[in-house]
Amino acid sequence: MSAQTSPAEKGLNPGLLCQESYACSGADEAVFECDECCSLQCPRCEEELHRQERLRDHERLRLRAGHVPYCDLCKGPNGHSPGVRQRAAVRCQACKINLCLECQRRTHSGGNKRRHPVTVYLVSKVQDSLEAEEMDEETKRKKMTEKVVSFLLVDENEEIQVTNEEDFIRKLDCKPDQHLKVVSIFGNTGDGKSHTLNHTFFYGREVFKTSPAQESCTVGVWAAYDPVHKVAVIDTEGLLGATVNLSQRTRLLLKVLAISDLVIYRTHADRLHNDLFKFLGDASEAYLKHFTKELKATTARCGLDVPLSTLGPAVIIFHETVHTQLLGSDHPSEVPEKLIQDRFRKLGRFPEAFSSIHYKGTRTYNPPTDFSGLRRALEQQLENNTTRSPRHPGVIFKALKALSDRFSGEIPDDQMAHSSFFPDEYFTCSSLCLSCGVGCKNSMNHGKEGVPHEAKSRCRYSHQYDNRVYTCKACYERGKEVSVVPKTSASTDSPWMGLAKYAWSGYVIECPNCGVVYRSRQYWFGNQDPVDTVVRTEIVHVWPGSDGFLKDNNNAAQRLLDGMNFMAQSVSELSLGPTKAVTSWLTDQIAPAYWRPNSQILSCNKCATSFKENDTKHHCRACGEGFCDSCSSKTRPVPERGWGPAPVRVCDNCYEAGSSHPGLVKDAARPAYWVPDHEILHCHSCRKEFSVKLSKHHCRACGQGFCDECSHDRRAVPSRGWDHPVRVCFNCNKKPEEKSSELWLLPRAWTSGSVVTGERLLC
Repeated sequence: MSAQTSPAEKGLNPGLLCQESYACSGADEAVFECDECCSLQCPRCEEELHRQERLRDHERLRLRAGHVPYCDLCKGPNGHSPGVRQRAAVRCQACKINLCLECQRRTHSGGNKRRHPVTVYLVSKVQDSLEAEEMDEETKRKKMTEKVVSFLLVDENEEIQVTNEEDFIRKLDCKPDQHLKVVSIFGNTGDGKSHTLNHTFFYGREVFKTSPAQESCTVGVWAAYDPVHKVAVIDTEGLLGATVNLSQRTRLLLKVLAISDLVIYRTHADRLHNDLFKFLGDASEAYLKHFTKELKATTARCGLDVPLSTLGPAVIIFHETVHTQLLGSDHPSEVPEKLIQDRFRKLGRFPEAFSSIHYKGTRTYNPPTDFSGLRRALEQQLENNTTRSPRHPGVIFKALKALSDRFSGEIPDDQMAHSSFFPDEYFTCSSLCLSCGVGCKNSMNHGKEGVPHEAKSRCRYSHQYDNRVYTCKACYERGKEVSVVPKTSASTDSPWMGLAKYAWSGYVIECPNCGVVYRSRQYWFGNQDPVDTVVRTEIVHVWPGSDGFLKDNNNAAQRLLDGMNFMAQSVSELSLGPTKAVTSWLTDQIAPAYWRPNSQILSCNKCATSFKENDTKHHCRACGEGFCDSCSSKTRPVPERGWGPAPVRVCDNCYEAGSSHPGLVKDAARPAYWVPDHEILHCHSCRKEFSVKLSKHHCRACGQGFCDECSHDRRAVPSRGWDHPVRVCFNCNKKPEEKSSELWLLPRAWTSGSVVTGERLLC
């Protein structure tokens, strides 16, 4: 009696011998089955074969008692089935393939193959029970996916269609504490992306819509939850399809890629096109350049307990061919992944952002497509948590929301670069410098986080924008860079003393550290330019919506009007004479632009009466023309021009018209950074429209127009030349207070809520 136990005594089929004969003679007992090698293998052949790099990832099963291998030709009952594969009944020793009864009748019933020797597999009760268990498990999985439905996650305009985390979890139909990964699919339109997801994850059910029509049936981004593999499956709109918002659609694909753990690139081309490698290469570069930093910021900002990996997802290239061989078939010594890396290198693309890139191919001689290999590859990658760990659905939604908020908005056609799938213009700020035309290098919507515009190159000077910044030369030589601006008076001067010094010595340049370093008329003659003596000049970029730089911060006229009208309010009940006298003296000095100069007024604009030397000329506060007393005796408020609520002198024509003509008293006095009154139609904060009853007020910090409720705060604005508390809006008042060497307390009437005439004039 033999010392060795026969296969029949072990419960195995006696014909289960090694089918490879790679390291043995073929007489050794089979212990493993490799589904991808399509053979049974002894331990020696299994070890030697799968030591090769291209075969290392093959999935092998250890044979159990009564094991019967699968049929090599069919994929299931009746030739093809998306369910359980058919077990073999015989093995052809000549063809070295396993055959079920139907495939044996179909392929070996005639000709020379009829005489091929075969080994019959014995199906034991153990094998019957194993198949029954397998079918039961398969049935359970199918039942778990019966109620799965997809939903629109992001539309074609990049707008998220779920309101919050709870809504996202409810539509996914999963538990809030469920840990899951994200699998998405990319590819050209019409390559069967939705069909692939339906058969890979949902056993052929049409969870994602498919259509034989020419128009794309997937618009935007759709999502569904696979309860079997515990993954969020995302279907995307195809590349190269007809779309209006091509740039936004392409940017949306990268947002989906950024939140994915595993990406399937589906291609139905017989040969791999360059577009595939360019897409993945450009996506990798854009991911590292724009998304890595944002994902880190999202983790910190949202306080996520699961960090968002800065390394991109794994990629599986699913390649289906009909007439050509799969990649690597003509290079058996090289794995397909190495050939793919060579293609990337030849095209100058380096997919460094992806954690790994795998190739899975299938050749479809007769439809339908076999997705079993793709499913096994996906399951193997999903089990790998080295780079990307499963996370709660709320974390997935927060990441998508953060990327959508940051990278959103229209992309101008004239700024698009068509040499790349993901040009920088899709993700960077679209603002251009008004002086030199250079674009901002920061990411989109960076202003929401208080990050200013930046450019890669230096700017050039433009007289139109006067884009110079002064810095104190003495501080710069001590290693500090302190910005200074020309202004009316020093911070240590009182308002009236500052005006007196301004009239005598001109404007000043004051450094917070060095004090007053320059006066424009300090000497009777020989005053030097400040650039040659005390300040350095730097040319800076001019961004849309930004404030001016060395624009006229000399607000002497505005200060004088502030003071004069405050005094007028105080003495209005006693006498208007002094105010009129002083105003007459100042007319030619601070006359608004729309007022006709006194030297040009020779006769009344209405009755044409010539003015004599002692005759008084009167300006209409509405139209600015000169009139005699009888033709301008009427009074009424002109609040839309800054005169009110007290009535002021107007001519008969303007009194009858009931409205003022273009031009303001403030136009001559207002600083250059103030928005002109005729451009201010509503409050910059609450958006209320201005009318006769609602007056305009300028914030002394930003220069925008506000109503009184939105700008009743008071603080000093040294950078604008206001060293004493003046009117500012709510937003500017919230900013860190600027340094000022003196705090000047306003009269109680200015802070008690009652608005004086002068303030209304100067708002």
